[in-house]
Amino acid sequence: MATSSVLRRALLYVPASSQKFMTKSLSLASDNITYDLEDSVTPANKQTARAQLRDHLSSLSNKPASIGELAVRINAVSTPYALDDLTTLASAPNLDAIVIPKVNSASDLSFVTDVIRHAAPQRHASDPTASPLKLIALIESARAVMDLRSICAASPYLSGLIFAAEDFALDLSITRTPSLAEFLYARSAIVTAARAYDLPSAIDLVCTSYKGPVGVKRLEEECQNGKEMGFNGKRELPILKSLFLMPTVFM
Repeated sequence: MATSSVLRRALLYVPASSQKFMTKSLSLASDNITYDLEDSVTPANKQTARAQLRDHLSSLSNKPASIGELAVRINAVSTPYALDDLTTLASAPNLDAIVIPKVNSASDLSFVTDVIRHAAPQRHASDPTASPLKLIALIESARAVMDLRSICAASPYLSGLIFAAEDFALDLSITRTPSLAEFLYARSAIVTAARAYDLPSAIDLVCTSYKGPVGVKRLEEECQNGKEMGFNGKRELPILKSLFLMPTVFM
C-alpha cells in the first residue's frame, strides 16, 4: 500500500515530445511533474517521445529538490503503445510514478503491475529494500466509477485516483457546466474510494477556465469546492497559476 506521506497538490503535465518543455520543467517547483506520452503526442511521434523521455530521465544526476515527484503518463493499456511505454521506462532512473489513463477495470492495473514486476524487478513493491513505482489511475468512464472497489484493490502499487471529467462527460453524453453538478456522483465516489482504500491522492478534475481575473477566480472556487469534497489535488493546471494557488488551497 502506498504511504500517506505522498503529496500531490498539483499535477503539471509536460509533453514528452518536446525536449524544450521537459528541460524547462526541471526549473519549476511542483509536487508532481508528469511527462505525457498520451494525448499530447501524435501516434507518429510516440516512439521518438518515449526514447526522448528515457534519455531525459537518465541524464539527471538527481531529481531537482523543488520537484516532489517525476511521473509519466503512458498510453492506455488498450492501445498498442502501452507495453513499449512500460518496458522502456519502468526501470528508468528518477521515475517515481506512472499515470495510467482510461483505467476501466482492475485488469488494466493488473497488466501494468505484472509488466513492472518483469521489466523492473528492482522496483517491485514486495522488496523491502526497493523504492516501488507508484501507480496513479485516471478514472474516465461510467464503467470505471462502477468498478472502483476492484480497481482500488487491484495493485499494491496504486497510490491515487484522478477524475478525468472531459472523457467522463463524453462517455455519458453530458455537457460540463460551471456548477459541476453533473459530476457530483462520480467525484464523490472517487474521493470515497480513495479514502476507503487508504490511497494518498484523490485528484480532482482539470479547470478549463483560468485566464484573466474571472478565470483565476473560477480556478480558486473549483479548488475550494474540490477540497470541501475531500480531494487533495488538482490535475493539468496551467503552470503560471497552479504553482501559486494549489499549495494554498490543499494544505
